[in-house]
Amino acid sequence: MKDYKQQLMECHERIAPYVHRTPVMTSRLLDQQAGAQLFFKCENFQRMGAFKMRGATNAILSLSESDRAKGVVTHSSGNMAQAVSLAAQSVGVPAFIVMPENAPQVKKDAVRDYGGQIFEVESTIQARKAKAAEIANNTGASFVHPSNQIEVILGQGTAGLELIQDQPNLDFLLTPIGGGGLVAGCGLAARYFGNGCKCIGGEPMACDDAFRSLASGKIESNASTATVADGLRTVLGDVNFPIIQECVEQIIRVEEEEIVESMRLVWERMKIIIEPSCAVPFAAARRERDSFSGKKVGIVLSGGNVDLGNLPF
Repeated sequence: MKDYKQQLMECHERIAPYVHRTPVMTSRLLDQQAGAQLFFKCENFQRMGAFKMRGATNAILSLSESDRAKGVVTHSSGNMAQAVSLAAQSVGVPAFIVMPENAPQVKKDAVRDYGGQIFEVESTIQARKAKAAEIANNTGASFVHPSNQIEVILGQGTAGLELIQDQPNLDFLLTPIGGGGLVAGCGLAARYFGNGCKCIGGEPMACDDAFRSLASGKIESNASTATVADGLRTVLGDVNFPIIQECVEQIIRVEEEEIVESMRLVWERMKIIIEPSCAVPFAAARRERDSFSGKKVGIVLSGGNVDLGNLPF
């Protein structure tokens, strides 16, 4: 595996003018739930409401001036669509966003508010990929992958880097796992800056492809995506999987009721809004309480873009 230490530091410096350095919050009551000292990196307070702003910004800023002028394209039903739109608007480049026709209207509205031009397609990954490729071919726009691109991975990893900088004596760093960009980036941050800190992923039992991928040594898929953690229904990619194999200690799987209960606890006790996917690593810390007993545990709260009309509690 390449040495990404310098690249991660350069990425952090590059995106700093365009993203928030989000706060790290604590809760004595939630510490009691996990039997550990918990430090929550609140990416729900990030611009556009999620960590993906980091990776999208780095991907766009890493392009040459001539490529930036042609714009960027991505396909996403939610957070990455918003992140690429806002990051592109911040840097002053066009953003072409392919979204499934059944994406929530509130997310389509947000993309338009951030200046993204939406192209709606039927809700299959094949249709999304085909339209994105067509747009890239017609416009010369550069494709930004939601999770399987090194510039995106390094951007997401800056959330873990900042948490380690603010709490340099962490024993563990926990993140959710969906497409693998966040956990891979945070794995790199823990390896190069964590002073022995171990990166651990949290994943729903219902979509445990990453857990099975680490066990089998090859990228696995999911037969079902029946989880409340809608941001974690995607699978790993060939860029982030080798990093995960190298830098992520283990993956802890949690049940649906544990995700919902953990989400509710954060809402009630910390008085902040997080989405279901975001609750998974906290649920993992509670489930494996003995493993984290008395330890200092950093948890990346990945986002707060929740559908308030469709809460799981």
